Amino acid sequence: MRRYGLRSVALGYLLIVLLGPLSMVFWRTFEHGFGAAWTALTQPETLHAFKLTLLVTAIAVPLNTVFGIVCALAIVRRPFPGKGVVNAFVDLPLALSPVVVGLSLFLLYGQDGWFGSRLEEHGINVLFAVPGIVLATVFVSLPFVAREVVPTLREIGDEQEQAARTLGASPRQTFWKITLPAIRWAVVYGVVLTTARCLGEYGAVAVVSGRVQGETETATLRVEERYQGFDLAGAYAISLVLAATAVLVLIAMTLIKPREEAL
Repeated sequence: MRRYGLRSVALGYLLIVLLGPLSMVFWRTFEHGFGAAWTALTQPETLHAFKLTLLVTAIAVPLNTVFGIVCALAIVRRPFPGKGVVNAFVDLPLALSPVVVGLSLFLLYGQDGWFGSRLEEHGINVLFAVPGIVLATVFVSLPFVAREVVPTLREIGDEQEQAARTLGASPRQTFWKITLPAIRWAVVYGVVLTTARCLGEYGAVAVVSGRVQGETETATLRVEERYQGFDLAGAYAISLVLAATAVLVLIAMTLIKPREEAL
């Protein structure tokens, strides 16, 4: 009985915290029919917001994937002074408020910032432009690949890598033939988490983007703009697309994780 009681509590909690809000968003989206939602989703500003979100994600995910793999290899395989500090700093985006991240970028790349005036002299705008959104998104989604790869590297050890080097394999051959196949599912799992974080980022992007419709407005910012403009159908429709994306990410995580644990 106690086991079933705990299950009921857990399922009830999930129903209230997760399924309840998602169900409400779904119902509100189609409350006035499919036409209203479709009209809201096909507005030029909304389409541009989705395209910008996908563009930023397409830039941030590969960058953080490469960084995560290199950082994990350095932490696990390469002893160096200050490794513990680097390991702790990788988790900084998880502990730091996204709004603080955006403000920090604003102070760095603003007109009075360390780099802002120099970049403007060369015609490079970071704030209120796509580069600022990319930087903010890269920062907040930085830890996920590294945090998935680090424990996998520690679990598999380095015996096979040492054997490959003993047999004359170069570092590049060892990485592509031994290391990467062993950590591939951890990398994929980290990429899934990174993608989800990039698609749903709001706080840091809200500070550095300027929220210019049709230029620097991402999908999450578009939700707020439509809600503040009393276009509830548009806000709920965009939210539903983002929620559906999150569900797809969850399904991908569920399918990937058993394979990763089986290795």
